[in-house]
Amino acid sequence: MSRSTVCLAALVTALLAAPALAADVSPPPAYASIAQLQQRMDAGTLDSRQLTQQLLERIQRIDRSGPALRAVIETNPDALKLAGALDDARNGTKARSPLYGIPVLLKDNIDTGDRMLTTAGSLALAEAPASRDAGLVERLRKAGALILGKTNLSEWANFRSNHASSGWSGRGGQTRNPYVLDRNPCGSSAGSAAAVAAGLTSVAIGSETDGSIICPAAMNGIVGIKPTLGLVSRSGIVPISHSQDTAGPMARDVADAAALLTVIAGGDPRDPATAEADHHATDYSRFLDPNGLKGKRIGVVRQLAGAEPNADRVLEQSIALMKAQGAIIVDPVTVPHLTELGGPELTVLLYDFKHDINTYLASRTDLAVKTLADLIAFNHTHADTEMAWFGQELFEQAQKKGPLSDKAYIDALAKAKQLSGPQGIDAALKAQHLDALLAPSWGPAFVTDPVLGDHIVSGDPTVGGASQPAAVAGYPSITVPAGFAHGLPVGIVLFGAKWSEPTLISIAYGFEQHAKAWQPPQFLDTVGGKPVAVMQQR
Repeated sequence: MSRSTVCLAALVTALLAAPALAADVSPPPAYASIAQLQQRMDAGTLDSRQLTQQLLERIQRIDRSGPALRAVIETNPDALKLAGALDDARNGTKARSPLYGIPVLLKDNIDTGDRMLTTAGSLALAEAPASRDAGLVERLRKAGALILGKTNLSEWANFRSNHASSGWSGRGGQTRNPYVLDRNPCGSSAGSAAAVAAGLTSVAIGSETDGSIICPAAMNGIVGIKPTLGLVSRSGIVPISHSQDTAGPMARDVADAAALLTVIAGGDPRDPATAEADHHATDYSRFLDPNGLKGKRIGVVRQLAGAEPNADRVLEQSIALMKAQGAIIVDPVTVPHLTELGGPELTVLLYDFKHDINTYLASRTDLAVKTLADLIAFNHTHADTEMAWFGQELFEQAQKKGPLSDKAYIDALAKAKQLSGPQGIDAALKAQHLDALLAPSWGPAFVTDPVLGDHIVSGDPTVGGASQPAAVAGYPSITVPAGFAHGLPVGIVLFGAKWSEPTLISIAYGFEQHAKAWQPPQFLDTVGGKPVAVMQQR
């Protein structure tokens, strides 16, 4: 390849990646916000079908070829037809939702009662589609959102092996980080995060048990919200643990994440955990205050810092910005019992997984696998495709657990919830009269390693990660882009009391509006390397 060809390929890649050529030029649809897209649709310069077509073409040239992100595991075969129907009904639709006509990608553990599969990345569930939409999908469709497709994920939401590579699944292969392609997107919502970052969708839905929204959002340079347990329905979502699972929004900015959360939050008779949701669900866009930092008391949890120099540097810069915008920083703040959560959490997850996956599989009458034991057997039978990279020791440990009436489970659950919530986060907030707690989300993305697996574990102070306290307690957290290190995004995470989403969104938006940290990915082959060429659409 000649030097001029290489330069041309790099230029094409940069142009496709860039949200705008100059401050006064509107971003292309791939990187436009929901509000910008709605303005264009209202003006008649864009419609949902055109937007959907552009995104499908972008998926083809960025996700399937070129950088080959492998973020999207399947596109909706009816997407253009559905978009056309939404366009036809647009002018006659009163009080339209902000998501009307907006494409949304769903993590491939979220049921859709259409022609798409729901597999959690496993070939064991690839026989037939689910018979009904998940609760949150029903809400999205009612709001007029366009379900564009399903995203790749860490198979079984990263609950099969301790040595797995995040973003890998037997069905979808290995998702790549769009900023630096040999780096990992983290997981388990790897595809959702990478797709949003790469402009393959407007917004996406991820899910988290512990870190599966916060980590991939941070490492792909986007916003991720892990809601309070019970704010968003889990019905129709392939589970790990009813004690910790929740779905949540992933977006390029806080406003889009808030708009998505507004649509999916609320009660669902199919999920008893949402009994209080309607008392707390609201229009979260009301809390998008550019002065949201002013007067807020924010505590820095140094126990969750100190593991990674780049993350620490970005944290210090973020603290300085917050102070300059009127926040009251209390530094340090101690969250009690942080080092005591890992043991009881794992016990709870193992018990919950066996119970919850058996319950889910019983509802999927279209599948041959009916129990966790069936899944273990399937993986052994199909080891060449399902266990080429890693094993299933977590499956096997869970299978050995007894019923949820076991004293070991009851005691572990009570200890985990008490130490993380009332005696942990709540105690820290109360002691210093705080609005929120602050820590680095994670460090920059690590190299994808199919031999040793991920080089990072949530809650381990030697490698970073601040998701565990809020995840175990069932409390909300939000990660926001805050800076870069060696071309890789670095985020900060805010977490707080149960149902404190409005406060966290206000603080996050105030930070975002002044930090202006987001940058589009350049699809570099390696750190300090060259952008991988993106083929132009013919």
